[in-house]
Amino acid sequence: MKHILVKKIVILFISLKFLFPQESGESMCQLADDDTRVVIAGGSITEIFYLLDIQDRIVALDITSNYPAETKQFPSIGYVRMLSTEGLLSMSPSIILGENDMGPPNVIEQVKSTGIDLRIIPEKKSLAGILDKIMCVASIMDVASEAEKLINNTFIDIVIEIEQNRTEILKKNISAMVIYSMQGTSPIVSGAGESGDAFLQLIGAKNAFASFEGWKPASAESIIANNPDYIIVTNRLLNRYSNLEELRNHPALAQTNATKNNQIIAKDGMAMMGFGPRTLDCALEVSKIFAGN
Repeated sequence: MKHILVKKIVILFISLKFLFPQESGESMCQLADDDTRVVIAGGSITEIFYLLDIQDRIVALDITSNYPAETKQFPSIGYVRMLSTEGLLSMSPSIILGENDMGPPNVIEQVKSTGIDLRIIPEKKSLAGILDKIMCVASIMDVASEAEKLINNTFIDIVIEIEQNRTEILKKNISAMVIYSMQGTSPIVSGAGESGDAFLQLIGAKNAFASFEGWKPASAESIIANNPDYIIVTNRLLNRYSNLEELRNHPALAQTNATKNNQIIAKDGMAMMGFGPRTLDCALEVSKIFAGN
């Protein structure tokens, strides 16, 4: 009964939010005048297009838009943070949708000055923020009713289960670290304020490296001192090793509780930290492990 009540409250909140937008960020989510030629700068937005089955309106993508595999068929506009005005305009877009790190700023201003509809989709690295992002893109593309059905029938239940797991994880006071890649032999670790840190907060785990900000190399001494209960690595990093056992033997990781207890998890980096639809599935999977479910 409680589960049903929570679900109804979340659904009502989402519906009212997009029926009566108040904040300037939500004005970015208003219906597009022309959505026939869409250029996307941001992998999570592309995932939402495929989720809503409107990928036929895409004409070009940035290189972070690599899921699903079919995205390879589209022309590339480059990296989301290092775009060019000429590259964007050469695609003759009717609208450009970008994530909040789209740039550089002078390119955004130049494109806007041409009169092309350019929207920076509001980003909040949270469960509610992911649902908001889905609804925002759907509202722009005039498929809000389809998005509401997906959220109501699928994602709300996932969100509620993650929140239940989060409660258990908070009780256990679990610490974790997120490793993106290696710089030489030093793991590149998520500090505070980064997407890896936001993912850990989302599931209720403490970031063992919250003492610094950004992505930084971590020494073996600091990793041993912080001693995380779990280590999450990207599949990209794991591909550097012949198997998980070789990674466990890394001198910076071998003495941690995470390695000793066989609690190293590998996940797709974009699925975990892109804060698109796949992040919900990834958060559910990891939260189940952390909560002992």
